[in-house]
Amino acid sequence: MDNSVILTMRHINMMFPGVKALSNVDFSLKQGEIHALMGENGAGKSTLIKVLTGVHVMDSGEIRMSGIDHPIINHSPEEAQEQGISTVYQEVNLCPNISVSENIFIGRQPITRFGAIRWGEMNKRSKEVLANVGLDKIDVTKPLGDYSVAIQQMVAIARAVDIKCKVLILDEPTSSLDEHEVKKLFSVMNQLKEKGVGIIFVTHFLEQVYEICDSITVLRNGELVGMYEISELPRVQLVAKMLGHDFDDLAEIRNTEKQCSVEDEKNVIVKAVGLSHTGTIQPFDITLCKGEVVGLTGLLGSGRSELARALYGADHADKGTLYFKGKLLKAHVPLDSMKQGMAFLPEDRKAESIISDLSVRENMIIALQAKTGVFKLLPISKQNELTEKFIKALKIKTPSTETLVKQLSGGNQQKVILGRWLITNPDFLILDEPTRGIDVGTKTEIQKLIIKLSQSGMTVMFISSEIDEMLRTVNRLCILRDGKKQGELENNHLDRQEVMAAIAGGK
Repeated sequence: MDNSVILTMRHINMMFPGVKALSNVDFSLKQGEIHALMGENGAGKSTLIKVLTGVHVMDSGEIRMSGIDHPIINHSPEEAQEQGISTVYQEVNLCPNISVSENIFIGRQPITRFGAIRWGEMNKRSKEVLANVGLDKIDVTKPLGDYSVAIQQMVAIARAVDIKCKVLILDEPTSSLDEHEVKKLFSVMNQLKEKGVGIIFVTHFLEQVYEICDSITVLRNGELVGMYEISELPRVQLVAKMLGHDFDDLAEIRNTEKQCSVEDEKNVIVKAVGLSHTGTIQPFDITLCKGEVVGLTGLLGSGRSELARALYGADHADKGTLYFKGKLLKAHVPLDSMKQGMAFLPEDRKAESIISDLSVRENMIIALQAKTGVFKLLPISKQNELTEKFIKALKIKTPSTETLVKQLSGGNQQKVILGRWLITNPDFLILDEPTRGIDVGTKTEIQKLIIKLSQSGMTVMFISSEIDEMLRTVNRLCILRDGKKQGELENNHLDRQEVMAAIAGGK
């Protein structure tokens, strides 16, 4: 084993019922290296990480760490941590109800000989630990949940570093961060790199990979495609390797120009006048026409999701009026909106959409069943017919309709939820970050689907943090800032710079 290599995984195999998740996969990590682990959802990234961290025990293969003269097999995350392997997940796996200090030292608190926690010492040491990741102004006595997701992630990283990790795994750490927070995270990653920590960076953001990483390992369908130095793999080639073929579909996607004729009342599907929700979104006007894709853009916290939730009734509007298909709509609960022909895919898939212990069929059929009524149960034959139709239409990779949805990859879970709403055949579909955290191929399929749905006459509201994605997909962009709709831009020949200027408060 090369002296600079701190982790080597060889011939890793992992089988789940009916699925070969990993097949003869190799991976290696050097000291002081930031190494991207890339691949579509379902490529095997999560499984490889879980094998390394002791969540799964591999069927066969070998794992070696520098300084240990024999192969290791981790049977639990605790065992992995003892070997110097720590993980920070997208959903921070710390305790929000206890203090920052307690989270950093949980399970290893300094205690007196009588068993009491030495709070003064623990708080002091916590401040020193946090100072190493640029959080020297944090009040360590406050509950962790009082702080943003970005700070919670930094606390998790600080804890991992303090327990002397050799390998730090960052699993989609930037998905919920704004640009400033991402830069701060990258600064900390570079500091850790200088100290010799090897970092495995799992992400779907190609720009970030080329900004921060030294090397890339690509997996596809549970197999190793290859390991590359960042300088040797242009972005187009990376995407091609992830997808298994040359891929230029993103460049070809472009919604045709479509003007909204608000004078023709028959053409208007949604019309909001002075609609607002106290504390989240200021009064706004918006009109959406049949077959139009309207995007909402702005920085995190600008009010994008809040505007969409007010339209759908997920947050009950306390002012203003809403007309849907020409009629006044008073939606007291989301089910009222659904019955009228609206559908809403929320931003937080895991918390608000996926019912993990139900099957793919049950997850996909639940909205239509709610719309139909609990006393008019859909026959199983009809449920299977609809589920199989949309599994095929959305190219969902699942062993069967009865597979538990939690066993699918993130991208396929997203497709299941999208299928849930398409089954209801809505007139107005709200998609809040439908492509966040999923692979390039699935992302492209969803963008194409949005355009196809609009061409068939469906009205779509599309929220995304990726401006380029919006420009490919929407007909109009609504700019939001600080909970207020600032204006609209027709997407005729807009470019990224114009949109950024509008978001920032320019023309």
